[in-house]
Amino acid sequence: MKKLIVLITIILIASCNTETKPQKPQFLLGKWIRTNDKPGSTTYEIWNNNFTGLGFTLKEQDTVFKEILSIVSINNTLSLKVEGVNETATMFKITSQTDSSFVAENPTHDFPTKIRYWLENKQLKAHVSNDDFGIDFVFEKIK
Repeated sequence: MKKLIVLITIILIASCNTETKPQKPQFLLGKWIRTNDKPGSTTYEIWNNNFTGLGFTLKEQDTVFKEILSIVSINNTLSLKVEGVNETATMFKITSQTDSSFVAENPTHDFPTKIRYWLENKQLKAHVSNDDFGIDFVFEKIK
């Protein structure tokens, strides 16, 4: 009987210590084209299976904007890392997440301070904002 109680206690303690790693947002993966772009511009986001991405805007044949994106895990916390826009990479901590959305925030950054991605009706949508201003992005998957 004592052995059974000890065994059950060990199992309970072991099961309490398991950490669940945050799941990276699978819905981002793929090649996306923006459908609500300014006339004459075409914007793409391409997310690879390793959760690295490239966002860029073409005006005619010229690249007028480019950023390198990645979802990274630091101390079991997911963040959206944005490179290529500023001198150094900007980190946005993912503060909320579901299977089809996430919000990433960096209140010390000037713009944006908040980035929200979500999947709606097979479209990838994003909203970047601070307290004063916001921009909406609507993407469709390229097959």
